[in-house]
Amino acid sequence: MTPPHTAFVDGPTGPLETLTAGRGEPRTVFAHGLAGSIPTTRPYAGKVPGARTFLHFRGHGRSATPDGSWPYADLAAELWTVADRVGATQALGISMGAGALCAGLAADPDRFERVVLVLPAAIDRPRQDAAMARFAALAALVDAGDREGIAAHLLAEEPAAVRGDAGAQHWAREQAGRLVGSGVANGLRSLPGQVPVTDRALLTRVTAPVLLLAQEGDGAHPDSVARELAEVLPSAILQVLPPGGIMWQHRSHVRDLVGEFLTPAADRTATDL
Repeated sequence: MTPPHTAFVDGPTGPLETLTAGRGEPRTVFAHGLAGSIPTTRPYAGKVPGARTFLHFRGHGRSATPDGSWPYADLAAELWTVADRVGATQALGISMGAGALCAGLAADPDRFERVVLVLPAAIDRPRQDAAMARFAALAALVDAGDREGIAAHLLAEEPAAVRGDAGAQHWAREQAGRLVGSGVANGLRSLPGQVPVTDRALLTRVTAPVLLLAQEGDGAHPDSVARELAEVLPSAILQVLPPGGIMWQHRSHVRDLVGEFLTPAADRTATDL
């Protein structure tokens, strides 16, 4: 199968790989999580109409890998660059992508008309728990080019109920192949100890409605973080799903939630990617 055609946008520190599917309004930008990718993010857009643009942050895909740490402010600058380039009025971010959105919105609270934050992992307090420590182990596997080890690590991070699923195992192998030879290890070591914003009060200025998606029992993305964000963001809608994998057992429901939220009221029809 021929991979989809991607394009490059000149980012703040080098080229950023992007993919745009669909056309017209609204225009939405989608931001993946740490060690994620455009392919792992596309399912969230299945019921979102208009032009949908996905990016690879630094170190991911074929985007540039700058030296040094990965501050959330720099990730936000990359996301804003792509959003401005395509004229996006809406945004969805997953985990690291959600953090990048929070970092950007803290400085530019009126940038988007609608925002979805999926599995936010931190706000303004550093985390030093076991879930954060596992990123260092994954970084070592990426540096070693250990595809089987990376796939096993990724699969172990998923809910126990889906680890035996053939689709989940295929996903882990595919993503492991994308990570080998990438610059992701740098981010895996530097990002977990950082925070998206210095003061969560900055997010009280965000004017857009925000859909927050979390799930119970996710050690890397505690639902308490999403609940705290819901208390800070003025127009927040919180959905906490049961355990089972937000894009595994709950995929259809999540696609419906995101599609309805990011579809203009006057146009409630959308086609799958």
